Amino acid sequence: MSFTTVTARAPGRVNLIGEHLDYNGGCCLPIAVDLATTTTVSRSADGHPQYSSDAAAPGWTAYVSGVLAALGVEEPLEITVTSDLPTGAGLSSSAALECSIALAVDSLLDLRLSREDLMVACLRAENDHVGVPTGGMDQATSLFAEQGHALRLDFADGSRHLVPFDPGSDQLTVLVIDTRVSHALVDGAYAARRADCEAAASALGITHLAQATAEQIEGLPGGRLGRRARHVAREQERVTAFEGALGARDWTAAGALMTASHISLRDDYEVSCPELDLAVETATSVGALGARMTGGGFGGSAIALVAAESLENVEAAIRSAFTANSHDAPTLYRVEASRGAQVLSAT
Repeated sequence: MSFTTVTARAPGRVNLIGEHLDYNGGCCLPIAVDLATTTTVSRSADGHPQYSSDAAAPGWTAYVSGVLAALGVEEPLEITVTSDLPTGAGLSSSAALECSIALAVDSLLDLRLSREDLMVACLRAENDHVGVPTGGMDQATSLFAEQGHALRLDFADGSRHLVPFDPGSDQLTVLVIDTRVSHALVDGAYAARRADCEAAASALGITHLAQATAEQIEGLPGGRLGRRARHVAREQERVTAFEGALGARDWTAAGALMTASHISLRDDYEVSCPELDLAVETATSVGALGARMTGGGFGGSAIALVAAESLENVEAAIRSAFTANSHDAPTLYRVEASRGAQVLSAT
């Protein structure tokens, strides 16, 4: 069927646990959130491409051209983007942009690509065209998530399955704390962590670090590579334990695993920052069951698992702590596990 205009929506994500494991061949457990990017695509009326956005971050058109190149699309298009998903907050605004474009273009041009194909194209756009060596968690979540579920992604074998995740049924909320410290994964620090892990895996004679046994990890020399490997091994264990806690509706255990994940990311992987640490420490000190940074790190957002009766107190304490430490005021979002990308209209 031929369309002249297609509008598609793709959500951002928060990763509940399993950080920096995608490119290490491990598992992670993200959810799509109810914050999203919406893209409208139509054929160009004058033969020239036109791109516009109400939330344009520097360099955002590189993601547009990257997706079109990965899809093999050369036809000039008019692309308009709107979003309530903050950029630089570690909530995967880039993947939401990529996936909303890919889904709309696929429908407009009747490419008949599967979501698997679209995911691969979006990842190629980010890795090859923009130059950020991410591992695919963000694109998979934006395209395949379902409401009321987390998505367990296993990057060892490419499998995924849905895991029920409905803290609201037990009067709990996932609170996102956007520290307003903008992170830019293209600046090299993310790539440096990935290179560390590749070096550690090579030293152990394995393809991906998540394949390492505890004994192998302990056998690595101390220092930076040993710390990176220790995070990967223990984070992998935390993902499995977290899924088990969800199945038992043991939110206390789930929260403790989140906090342990943050400590590992702070100390062993060294991707946190003072504002993220403050958000986590404050939230857990005033009643959150657990908290951790989410996303690539170096800024961006933390998440906290908070009981309904404590929510306003936790929010107030976080705002006060940021003010007391002379940080910019954080932006707080109460989010739910939401569905993945969808075409909203096609005419």
